Amino acid sequence: MAKTKEKEIIVRKPIDNVITLILALLSLLWIYPVVMIIFNSLKVESAISTDKIFSLPIGEAFNGVANYIHGVQQMDFLQSFWYSLVITVSSVVLIILCCSMCAWYVSRVNSLVAKCIYYLCVFSMVVPFQMVMFTLSKTADSLKLNTPYNICIIYLGFGAGLAVFMFTGFMKSMPLEIEEAAMIDGCNPLQIFFKVVLPITKPTVISTAILETMWVWNDYLLPTLVLDIKKYKTIPMNIQYFRGSYGSVQMGAMMACIVITIIPIIVLYLVCQKYIIEGVVAGAVKG
Repeated sequence: MAKTKEKEIIVRKPIDNVITLILALLSLLWIYPVVMIIFNSLKVESAISTDKIFSLPIGEAFNGVANYIHGVQQMDFLQSFWYSLVITVSSVVLIILCCSMCAWYVSRVNSLVAKCIYYLCVFSMVVPFQMVMFTLSKTADSLKLNTPYNICIIYLGFGAGLAVFMFTGFMKSMPLEIEEAAMIDGCNPLQIFFKVVLPITKPTVISTAILETMWVWNDYLLPTLVLDIKKYKTIPMNIQYFRGSYGSVQMGAMMACIVITIIPIIVLYLVCQKYIIEGVVAGAVKG
């Protein structure tokens, strides 16, 4: 038996090496566009618009941080950053709070209403945004949801599906005895939720928050449809205004602003990536 196991290990090892090599090459394909954006953000405009677009930013092509300075000044970066930050933070906080409460109700109440709520949230994930975007735009204008300070209500509707699904899967695996013990100690439902349930769901809270943050921060279509673009422009919206007349594009400044935009999300993801895996796995085991 020992010899057989040794043979299996010897046979599997080259296969594992091949799989690792293939996955490494695939990962390079994903990283390559990001690296090219960073390289081109450091070049002069003429080097980007010619066949030198794939070359390194060296020699006459190197432009330093001039593209970053020009892009930040032209796009009114601080104001756009503030709008994107307000929309992202308010939307993610509202999604986490409301969807975790909804998932707690769905996972603990065995009724037809609770099941209908759960399946409606899950069904909302498969509905294409294009089906509702025109009606949504008109409804948002009618309800005055066209500012960065209340568009979070719309994001709550679109982000509830994934959040409720993940929270429900995790909460169904939680032992009910913990909540019963808190109730015996005199906790009311709100105290049970905020002092017992929510701390236990920390991995799912963090993973859901990161996924929703990546979506809201980088979203272009929904703010463009809903917000008054004459008053409010998020960072993705403002980047589009580097396109000039007759199809001209300020590629250097645009790519510099794209790099600035993706840095906060990349840092957030790298810091919290372990919680994403824990939360997704925990929410997918039962449900």
